[in-house]
Amino acid sequence: MPDSWAEKNYDGEFDPIDSLLSDDLESDFFQGVAGRRRKAAVLLTAIWSITIGLHLIAWGSWLILGLTCLLGIQAVRVLLARPHPIHTPYPSETSAELPYVSLLVAAKNEEAVISNLVRMLCNQDYPANRYELWVIDDHSTDKTPQLLDKLAKEYEQLHIMHRPAGASGGKSGALNQVLPQTLGEILAVFDADAQVSPDFLRRVLPCFEKKQVGAVQVRKAIANSSVNFWTRGQMAEMGLDTYFQQQRIAISGIGELRGNGQFVRRAALSSCGGWNEETITDDLDLTIRLHLDKWDIEFVEVPAVQEEGVTTALALWHQRNRWAEGGYQRYLDYWRLIASNRMGLLKTLDLLSFMLIQYILPAAAVPDLVMAIARHHLPLLTPLSVMGLTLSFWGMLMGLRRIQKHESGRSSFFVPVLQTLRGSLYMLHWWLIIAGTTARISIRPKRLKWVKTVHQGTDEVWLDVPEQS
Repeated sequence: MPDSWAEKNYDGEFDPIDSLLSDDLESDFFQGVAGRRRKAAVLLTAIWSITIGLHLIAWGSWLILGLTCLLGIQAVRVLLARPHPIHTPYPSETSAELPYVSLLVAAKNEEAVISNLVRMLCNQDYPANRYELWVIDDHSTDKTPQLLDKLAKEYEQLHIMHRPAGASGGKSGALNQVLPQTLGEILAVFDADAQVSPDFLRRVLPCFEKKQVGAVQVRKAIANSSVNFWTRGQMAEMGLDTYFQQQRIAISGIGELRGNGQFVRRAALSSCGGWNEETITDDLDLTIRLHLDKWDIEFVEVPAVQEEGVTTALALWHQRNRWAEGGYQRYLDYWRLIASNRMGLLKTLDLLSFMLIQYILPAAAVPDLVMAIARHHLPLLTPLSVMGLTLSFWGMLMGLRRIQKHESGRSSFFVPVLQTLRGSLYMLHWWLIIAGTTARISIRPKRLKWVKTVHQGTDEVWLDVPEQS
C-alpha cells in the first residue's frame, strides 16, 4: 500500500531560479511585488505617454502604419506556417523501456472531482511500473483527504502527501515540496478537474524523444462547453489558443504552458529552478524560464485534456484578471533577460509581437480613445486594432475547424463560423481586463496566495472507471 507523506521541510532539490539570474537580476527579481509595482507604474506611464505623444505629432499615424506593417510581416509568417506533424504514439503492446513519468496533482477542497481524476490517471494504458501518481492535498477542509486515503488503498501507484495549514507557496509550493519524492524523468501536472483518455500518456510522451524539448502542453478542452454563453466562449478561446500555439511553434517561436495537462522534463525543470513560488501563474512563469534556458515547448492537439469552464461572468472576471496579472508578471520579472535576446532572435521577436498585441495594445486603447474624442478623429491605433481582431477571428476559426476535424473526422464551415462569431464577442472581455489590470498592478499589490477555481464536476465525463474490487 502506498505511503501517505506528512509535510517535510523542503530543503530544495532545485535552487530558486539561480541558474537563470545573475546577482543583480536575482536581487531585482526578489524585490517581489513592490518591485513589480514600480515596474508596472513605469510601463503604464510609458504606454499613456507614448500614445498621447503620437496623437500630438504630425507623423504619429505614419509610425503606427509602419509598426502595423512590421507586425503584419510576422503575422504572415505565423499564418503560412505548417504545424509540426503529430507524433506516433507508443504501441500499447510495446515491451521497450518507456520513459518513467510522475503525474502530479495539487488539490485543495476537490471532493467533487478528485476521485474520478485518480481513477482515470491510475487506469492509463501505460505500463503501471513506468508511472506514478502523486496527489498533494493542500490542507483541504472538505472530504478530499478522506477520499484520497481510501483511493490509496486501491491503487498501488497512488501516493498522497498531506500539507498542513499555513504551508507556503500555493500550488507551486505544493509541487516543489513533492518533487524530492518523485521518480519520473518526466513530470506531468494536472488540475483536479482534468479528464483524460486511457491512451493519454502513450500519445504525449513520444514528444520528448527530441532532446531539446523541455516541456509539452496538451490542448485544453472545455468539458461543460454547452452550459451557457461563457462556457461556449471558453471553448472557442481554447480553439484560438490551439491554433496560435501550433503556428508559433512552427516558426520557431514561443510555445506556452497552460498549467493543466503540462508535461516537463525533469532536467529542464532542474536547470531553471523548479516552480516559482513568487508568481500567481506558475505555468506562464515557467514558460519564460524554459525558453530563456534554451529549451523548446511542444504542443499536442490530440489527445486533449478536458476541464471545467467557469460558468458565471464574475468567476470568469476573477480568473482572467489573475491570468492577465500573471502574464504581466513574467515580462516585469524577466524583461532584462528578454531584452538581451537570451532566447534567440526568432523567439524574442515572436514573444514581443504577441506581447504588443495581447497586452500593450488593449492597455493603450484607453488613452487612444480619450485623445481621439478630444481631437475629433479616429483612434490612432485603429490599424493595429483591426489587425489584432482579424488575427483573433481567423485563428479562432482555423483552430475550431482543426479540432472539429480531429474529433469528428470532418471539417464543416458554418458551425465553426457561428462559434467564432460568438467567441469573438466573448473575447472582447480581454480588452477590459487588460486595461484594468495594467492600471491596478501599478497602484496596489496583490497578495500571493493559493487561488483556485471551484470545481463542481460535470455530467460530460470522458472516462469513468469503476472502483477496483
